[in-house]
Parts: sequence; structure tokens; C-alpha cells
Amino acid sequence: MIEPLTRLPDGTIKQVNPFTGTKVWTLPGRGRRPIDRAARAPLPIDPADADRICAFCPGRVLETTPEIARLVRDPATPDGWREVRGLTAEEVVAMPAEFRLLPNLFEILSYDYWHLTHGWEPTVAMRARQQAYLSTPAGREHVGRLARTRMDARDANSRADKPLSEADVEREAVGLFAGNHLLVVARRHYEPGAHVDSLLRGSGRLTPEEHWKYVEFTISAMHGLYRDNEHARYVSVFQNWLQAAGASFDHLHKQVVAIDELGAQLEREAAQVARDRDLYERWGHTYADSQGLVVARTSTAVAFAGIGHRFPSLEVHSLVDDRCPWDLTVDQVRDFSDLLHACHAATGVDVPTNEEWHHRPPSLDLPMPLRAVLKWRVSTLAGFEGGTKIYVNTISPWSVHERTMGRLRMLAADGELSERVQLSGTTSTR
Repeated sequence: MIEPLTRLPDGTIKQVNPFTGTKVWTLPGRGRRPIDRAARAPLPIDPADADRICAFCPGRVLETTPEIARLVRDPATPDGWREVRGLTAEEVVAMPAEFRLLPNLFEILSYDYWHLTHGWEPTVAMRARQQAYLSTPAGREHVGRLARTRMDARDANSRADKPLSEADVEREAVGLFAGNHLLVVARRHYEPGAHVDSLLRGSGRLTPEEHWKYVEFTISAMHGLYRDNEHARYVSVFQNWLQAAGASFDHLHKQVVAIDELGAQLEREAAQVARDRDLYERWGHTYADSQGLVVARTSTAVAFAGIGHRFPSLEVHSLVDDRCPWDLTVDQVRDFSDLLHACHAATGVDVPTNEEWHHRPPSLDLPMPLRAVLKWRVSTLAGFEGGTKIYVNTISPWSVHERTMGRLRMLAADGELSERVQLSGTTSTR
């Protein structure tokens, strides 16, 4: 194993990611560059329109695909939350949800891909949901509009003025109810009562409890894709926040995507773990701790400044490495979620970020923990990186640690973090 961090006499820091082998250089004098978006005067918004800003907003629910499930608050349940499934289009419109699970209209791998390549068929539950949704006037009209959108996107010569046939609607509906690329969409675009457009409701502006349910709902969606599609070898989970990080809307959502192979990086990591079963502990949080890069802990998870990433990054690792994410206990998921929430809150809503999850798929019997990498998309890759595959990261891991710790201390003092989160260098009061 190459030493992940090397300091040179002039102050240059050379990094090698211990899991991917990615090489990164951090050059002196660039570590304190501002990372927020260029400041501009916030624009006013009408609070009456705050729920109709984009297609993910609760006032425009029928602009997205038919909902699979939702999380709503329910004081009658033990934890105050309840999952609801099987709603008609009329019922979806009638009441808001804190989080919604729905198919992506334009999937990475379509239903036709899975059906024609692998012979995969929708499950009985998917077929039943399709029939129930199409049985009401609003549902039929909703699916018809989406069918037209999908057909027009595929065929430049499609005639929008030509009525859809029943066969068109039925054909397109299959993919809308048997998707393997899902979205987990949060309710609000802006903070409650916001009057200006700078008050976006990103992950760090959820409460720790809301973020936990968001993560738990995402894990459930991941598990569902593995369960319902025997050809899904891996389910990718990620979150793009703000346009500079690849988001279509500045509205909080995660994407959950089934693919039919493990991917080159996971294959390499699996081979490494087969040789060194302590890989993630030794070269993850233990090495980060030895370098003074840990920012916070919970009982079963740890967060630290990442090493060897193309962008400044924070990592959150579960300390439980012998099970798939959906087999974690409630407390283990909460520990992971609370640290990830803290990292988002410390990063700030104005920083474009990618949140990437990594986990052990069911087909691998190896110690691979659930972990997330939160990447600050604050620089643009250029010709040097493309030609050398050495990436210039403007902020060193120690600068990431310093920036993050400063923000975490302020957030903790203001009571914005979960009580489970213990900051580096402090003594737990739990």
C-alpha cells in the first residue's frame, strides 16, 4: 500500500486514495480559497408560490412520475412517521408528503434494457399498482401525458397533435411502473416561510430526525431494487446538489439506480478486501485518525476529511462492515445519518456537492461497510488532469478538516446537530 499522504519540502501534498488509487496533488497557497458560490443579491419569492417552484415541489406532483411510496408524519405511530403506498393520482394531489419515492422519467437503464437484455418482467405488485393507478381519470390522464413526453423524447418526428392510442399508453405505462432508477424527493424547495431564493432546503437544513428518515427511506428503496430485480448486481445511490454538481433542480433528492454489473471500481475494491479484510478500517478511519483528520463520531460511525479525491471531500463510514445497509439496526442507520447530516450542515447549502454512497451488495460476502463520500464541487477539471490522470485538488484534507471543525463547533453550540454526534477533540456527554 502506497502511503496515502506525503508532504514535500515546498508544501505540496501528494495524495493517493487507498481504495481507488486516484492520485491528487494539493499545491501550497490555494488551500483557503472561498468555496461558496459567487455571492449575488437574493431574489424575492412569494411564499404563496414556494410549493410550485419546480417539478419536484408538492404543488406540481403530477409533473413527475406516478408515486411508488411516501413518508408522512403520523403522531399515532411509535416514531411519528408512516410509509404510505398505493395512492391514486387524486390522493397524491390531495395531501403533501415529507418524502416521496418515484421513478425517474428518463432512466439510466430503461425497462426495455432490463426486459430485452435479461428477460426481466415487472413484479405482480408493480402490475397491480399500474392497474390501480390507471383506473381513475386523473391517473389515466397523468400517465397519458408522461407517455407523450417519453415518446416525443425518443422520436424527433413524433406528432404532438396526434392522439395517443390505448396501446401507446399501455406500452409506456409499463416502464413508468417498473422502473429501476428511482428518486427519493424531499418535500420543500425552500425553508418554511422563506421570502428569498437563497434559503434553499438542502440536506444540512433538514433536522437530524428528518435526515434520518430520508436516509432510511433511501436504504429501503435500494433494498427494493435488489429484491425485485434478480439481475441487479449493484444499486448506485447518489445525490447531486445544485446545478454545478449535476442537479437538474435545486430541490433536494437522491437517486437510486440498479445496474447489471458491479462496476470496475467495486471489482477492484472487492479484490483488495479479499486480500486484506481490514482494508476499510486500516486505511479509512484509522489512518485518518492518525493524521488528525477525524471530525466527528457516533457510537457506530465516524466522519473524516477524505484523502485522494478529485474534489475536497468528507467521508462517513459505518463501523459495521459485516452486513448490507438494510440489515443495519435502527441505531446504526441513525448513527450514520446523523454524521452525514452534520457534514452537510458544516459544508453549507451554497456549496455544490455530490454525495456518493458505497456499500456491500448481496452477492459479495466481504467486510465492506456502508460509507458515503461528500464531495465539494468547487473546481473544474482541465487539460492537465485529463492528460496525466493526476488531479489538482485546491484544498488539502487538513484544510477540509479545519473548515469543517469550525462550522461543526458553531452548529453544535446552536443545537443544530444530533446529540449522538461527538465532535473530534471533545468528550461525549452521552
